Amino acid sequence: MELHHLLAFNLALLAAIASPGPALLVAIKTTLSSGRRSGIQISVGLGLIAAMWTAVALIGLDVIFRTFPWLYKMMTVIGATYLTYIAFRTWRGAGDPILDNSNVSTNAFWNGVFLNLSNPKSVLFAAAVLIAIFPGGMSLSAKSLVIVNHFFVEVIFYVLLASVMGGVSIRAKYLSRKLYLDRFAAAVLFALAVRIFLTIF
Repeated sequence: MELHHLLAFNLALLAAIASPGPALLVAIKTTLSSGRRSGIQISVGLGLIAAMWTAVALIGLDVIFRTFPWLYKMMTVIGATYLTYIAFRTWRGAGDPILDNSNVSTNAFWNGVFLNLSNPKSVLFAAAVLIAIFPGGMSLSAKSLVIVNHFFVEVIFYVLLASVMGGVSIRAKYLSRKLYLDRFAAAVLFALAVRIFLTIF
């Protein structure tokens, strides 16, 4: 694994986190309704489970791909295709309003844990993006670095979000720019998918 692999992973990760979805909406609502402390607590819960999915994907898939090298290439294509699909869905839904269907309790940490445990996007992201970006046969130290990196990227993002979401006016400004933020995230994901396709063929 080289530095550019980790940078590409972080770029894809940040684009996925920033695209409005259940985790982002609940993190915003928690901060606005319960304060920054709860926003930080939910950050740790979300980051912990996201890193767990990364660990599962790295450990399990690496063994399989060492045994079946052709499967690694096939999953790389699938991963790039999945990124393209997510980019398309994000671009197409950029103008859609965010519906508040969350039910946030006072225990913000566990809300973050259960949210990412039940969010198939987290599982698919770990399985598709890791295989698409990182080379096979990574060392234990490299895998550990990716897992810890994933945890801190998630937590830092949501902690910063909790820090700036100080009032309803901030949320209103965010919603007014949703179209452009979604389009940017979609463009980043699509560019990464194209890059991956070019390395395969």
